[in-house]
Parts: sequence; C-alpha cells; structure tokens
Amino acid sequence: MTTSAGAQSSGGPRAGGKARTLAGRCGSANWVCVAQCIDVSCVDRCLAEGCEKALGALAQCAARSGCGPDDSDCVARVCGKQCGRTFEPAPPSPEKESPDPCADASLGSGAVPKEVVGRWSLEAASIRPEEKAKIVGQENTDAKPRPDYARSLVVTPGGCFLLRTKLEDATLGRGNALEVRSWGAFQVNEKDDSVELRTKSGQAVGPVCGKPRVIGLSKGKFQPTTFTYDVEGDTLTLTAKTPSLQTFQFRRQTAEQAE
Repeated sequence: MTTSAGAQSSGGPRAGGKARTLAGRCGSANWVCVAQCIDVSCVDRCLAEGCEKALGALAQCAARSGCGPDDSDCVARVCGKQCGRTFEPAPPSPEKESPDPCADASLGSGAVPKEVVGRWSLEAASIRPEEKAKIVGQENTDAKPRPDYARSLVVTPGGCFLLRTKLEDATLGRGNALEVRSWGAFQVNEKDDSVELRTKSGQAVGPVCGKPRVIGLSKGKFQPTTFTYDVEGDTLTLTAKTPSLQTFQFRRQTAEQAE
C-alpha cells in the first residue's frame, strides 16, 4: 500500500470523456471524469484531457498579477478574463446544489451490511502495475497526496453512496475551489463480498472565477465499477475487480471529522 497519489481509479479517466465540453477548457467532461476517480493520479489524468494547459496559463497569470498570496479578490479581478477562458460554463449554473442527494430513497439499492454504513476517508491505495516503474527506486518521486486533495465516501443504510473529491487552489488556481460529488446505488452482493457502485448523477460545487458555481453532471456517462470489500475494525478496503486488482483503503471518520 502507498499513499493515494500513486494510484489510478479502476473507473479510468475516460469514463465520462464523451460529455460535452469546449476544447482547452475545464468543463463538465473533466468533472464527470473526476467524479468517478478515487485517487489523485486518476484526477490528474482527468484534468490532462484538454484542461491542464489552461490551468497552467491561469497559474502563470496569478504569479504575474502582483497580488498578495492571500488576496483572492485581486487575482479574480486581474485574471478574470484568463479564468473565464479556463473554465466552462462561464456563467453561474442555474442548477441548485444537492447537499444531501442520498435523502432521496429511490437512489439506494436497499439494505446493506451494517459494517459498511458510515463516513469514510481515503487513506491509501495500491499502485497499478504500469505505474510501478515510475515510483520504485525513485526516492524523490512525489507519491504523497496533494495538499488540496481529499476523498471521502459515505454509505447510507438504504444503500446509497456519495463520493466527494475536494479540489482547491493548488490545482484550480488561486481563489478557485470545487467539491466534485457523485452519487448512486451501493449494490452489495454478500455471496462473494462484492459491491457495485452504480453512479446516477453528480455535481461540482464551489467558487470559480469569483462566482459560486453548481455544475450539473447528470448528463455524463457514468460507468459502474465493481469491487470486493472487506471491513476490519475502522478500515474499509475496496479491491477493484479488474486485472490490476487495485486496492483502496478507507478509514472510518469520527463524528467530528464528518461535520
């Protein structure tokens, strides 16, 4: 096991690649892709799909702006046009935020084992075979999660799941932040201790270019992902049912952490 930056999600970054977006901008296709990732490397690949260069140009604008390190309003003013060229849709979305989508009982799959119910934080992930050569033997390889990355999983008694990825200015540019969410049915097969995550919708929510955004992802093409699962104490382990057998380890959150 290693920290989650060294791994890739079994869902892959192209799962939502068909969603409509504008070339060279960070849009719905990127966020649909991110919504299905569990770890940082997968997120990086999602942003590389037509979005990475735009984010780099935005970072360069902020660096040249002359604004103070904590003056987000200044950066939004100086780099507003560059920010608008980086993200789409440019205007605030008319869609309303869904803070608790699992409150809709129709999203769930039915009762799930009590031991998997709760709030979990990603703690570690294994490395896909094709990535080992990039990490093994390189002491200085950046294998630690970015400071702005946090991944959590919520599983309800009714069999609904909510995955959350927090991306902040270290990735999106100074003053920008998004929480990318996906939700759907947590379908458990107790005969073989497997679970299928059937994503039904999602949103990317947060301040972008000085304006609050709610970017709807319901039109994205989400692919179901299947894992075997194991719970030992406060640790939930998901192992992808793919040739890579990539493993993701979650730690149960305390009541204070969940708030």
